[in-house]
Amino acid sequence: MKRYQNLIQSVLSGVLFGLAWPPNGIPFILFLAFVPLLLLEDNIAKDLGGAKTWRVIGNAYLAFIVWHIISVWWIWNASSYGSILAILLNASFMAIAFGLYSFTKKYFNKREVPYFLLIIFWIAFEYFHLDWPLSFPWLNIGNAFAKYPSLIQWYEYTGIFGGSLWILLSNIGVYKIYRLNISKIQYKKTLVYSFYLITLIALPIVLSTFRYNNYVETENPVDIVVVQPNMDPYSEQYDAPPQEVIHRIIRLSEPLLDTNTIFLLAPESAIQEHLQEPDFNYSTSLGSRTISIPLLKYFLADYPNINLLIGLSSYKFLDEPTITARTTNSGAIYDEYNTALYLNRFDNREHYHKSKFVPGAEMMPFQKLLAPFQQIAFDLGGTVGSLGYDTERKVFTSVDGRFKIGPMICFESVFGEFTNGYVQNGAQLLGIITNDGWWGNTSGYKQHLMFASLRAIETRRSIARSANTGTSCYINQRGDIYDKTEYWVQDARKATINANDAITFYVRYGDYIGRLSSFVAVLFLLISFSMMLRKRVN
Repeated sequence: MKRYQNLIQSVLSGVLFGLAWPPNGIPFILFLAFVPLLLLEDNIAKDLGGAKTWRVIGNAYLAFIVWHIISVWWIWNASSYGSILAILLNASFMAIAFGLYSFTKKYFNKREVPYFLLIIFWIAFEYFHLDWPLSFPWLNIGNAFAKYPSLIQWYEYTGIFGGSLWILLSNIGVYKIYRLNISKIQYKKTLVYSFYLITLIALPIVLSTFRYNNYVETENPVDIVVVQPNMDPYSEQYDAPPQEVIHRIIRLSEPLLDTNTIFLLAPESAIQEHLQEPDFNYSTSLGSRTISIPLLKYFLADYPNINLLIGLSSYKFLDEPTITARTTNSGAIYDEYNTALYLNRFDNREHYHKSKFVPGAEMMPFQKLLAPFQQIAFDLGGTVGSLGYDTERKVFTSVDGRFKIGPMICFESVFGEFTNGYVQNGAQLLGIITNDGWWGNTSGYKQHLMFASLRAIETRRSIARSANTGTSCYINQRGDIYDKTEYWVQDARKATINANDAITFYVRYGDYIGRLSSFVAVLFLLISFSMMLRKRVN
């Protein structure tokens, strides 16, 4: 049994992480999911074998692969190669973060310092993983409580990194109590540590529940309609005539529209024509003027107060090349975009370009370095090369000038500090347009929906969500999801939600826990390397 102890502990840790993950997991399991890995690391650190850090990384790698397979296996439905690559790479990043804790621990093996190192290295990894070419923060542990917004209302102060800190501290508490009881019976210490652990877990929940039950939204009502056209992304959506998609959106939404309706949301890529910016009048798909835009203009003429937010693919010719630029056969330079188009009676045709991309599917990571291999992006289930993007979080104003909405496209709703940018630019509401049908009827679209609740709590902004299929719905400022559509049905929903101008602590200061952890992690890593070199010299 001892021979297979490391293997058992690695697999057990991975299973615990998986059993904690939404939509059906029990997030409290995360309070002890790291414990088998901590025991494993401690055993390796004390044995006589060499390459200790690499052995820790190898065992942790197995644990995190198990976690990924249980939690995000559904990526396979969109891309088999992409899912394998995503799981292998993401698990390796996690294993390296845990390995850095093990590496530095031996140079600071006094009192509670080693456990402090685990916290800063793990949170630093999660923070770094938010904003680099291989970003996939889906499994950042602070996301795990997304299904239970009443327990995490304090995210308005900390963001998801407050949740990560909470989970890590709890794991350390469980580990300490376990070590006390297997090394020597120490009832008094065990009682003290148990009291601290119970307080650590219970206090945030009690405070959050109080905040949840007493939070009252300021009355500032906005009538919104969201549409779910339910076009199969693997066949119908891109094969059907573009006017068919538009007619379906109109047919579904029209019975719910009236003079009080302010916003109408249709999903990502709902316009099935490849339109040229800046006026969006020319369709490459048709080789002539667009059909979709005149149809929508004619439709909106009957509803002068409505502002339509709808997704499409677009392109723009450039005078100077960008890092994402492409070249036509004739030598013209252009960029491709995943676009949110904003239309109303003034026909200004404002737009926003998606700025957070799924690596491989929408962007080529490290494009300058890997430009010769950009065809891989297509093989991973996306576009060839990388899409262009906006550097600013644009906000759209209603035709009557009363309300401002931040347009978020699909993957963008997974990023907390990124979302803050819309609110800092004046957004009183958030609108998410997405296409979750690529993953099929799996936990993928459910997880994506639940993560949007975190953004509502962090920003205290009501959210309207329009999905091609999956779940179209509304989310209030406490993070409650309501008025949901079912999966794989054509539907539309109308609700009155409240706009909000207040700025939360988290919106004001962002991921300060992640930034501070990153700074301290680099500092301790440099000190560790210095101590290692000095030891070798001596």
